[in-house]
Amino acid sequence: MIREGKRNILGISVDVTDYEAAVESILHAARARKPFAVSALAVHGLMTGVLNEEQRFRLNALDLVVPDGQPVRWALNWIHGTSLRDRVYGPNLTLEVCKSAEQEGLAVFFFGSTEEILQRLRQTLLVRFPGLRIVGTMSSKFRCMTLPERDHIVEEIRKSGASIVFVGLGCPRQEIWAYEFREFLSCPLLAVGAAFPFLAGTIQQAPLWMQDRGLEWLFRFSREPLRLWKRYVLLNPQFLALLLLQRLRLVPFADRGRLPTEYVLPG
Repeated sequence: MIREGKRNILGISVDVTDYEAAVESILHAARARKPFAVSALAVHGLMTGVLNEEQRFRLNALDLVVPDGQPVRWALNWIHGTSLRDRVYGPNLTLEVCKSAEQEGLAVFFFGSTEEILQRLRQTLLVRFPGLRIVGTMSSKFRCMTLPERDHIVEEIRKSGASIVFVGLGCPRQEIWAYEFREFLSCPLLAVGAAFPFLAGTIQQAPLWMQDRGLEWLFRFSREPLRLWKRYVLLNPQFLALLLLQRLRLVPFADRGRLPTEYVLPG
């Protein structure tokens, strides 16, 4: 079990951890009914905080930020001399948490994505974990919520008795959601990226050999070039250039960020 605290990557505090320690932290918060906001962060998610001070503040206010992407893991090893041998991939983290939740009888809730994907996700998970207590799902509205809608969501999750909430809104909306809802829900909130459609089987995952070599971005880009070209063609080189500056200690990359001035409610 690896639990070595947070390290600064371009101003974003990323936890040096593995699956075992991450799951244990999440389960501990679930048992104790404690607010606990988690994000599985790849390069795109990390760069949203690098380029926006308010998003940096949100990310650094989360309780656990795991290295979802291989390049983020490599950055931890290169910049800080950590010895992480594997990333903590959002879809796999979801499966590991569901496995432990089934064993302990903890109820789970899924928020985000579409009704079709949520239905297929439920079916897939119950095949793998027949005893898993899925006490609710709620699809995304694909817009900002009103305050009454926020209160309704909070009430629905509370009434469901969920001990863990998985959030699949896409980056950066899901991290904003976890940041904003943390004060209203006394349970772990896990922003897990594309885990919902991946596990539901509606989007194909990259082959394992590409994942291991940090080439998942190339696979996804080849499938959705018009939607993803800015993310990968612009952000990936920028990430590498800034990482070199941090490695050479030419830029300090402060992790303070700026307290958000606008109350955003993605839903």
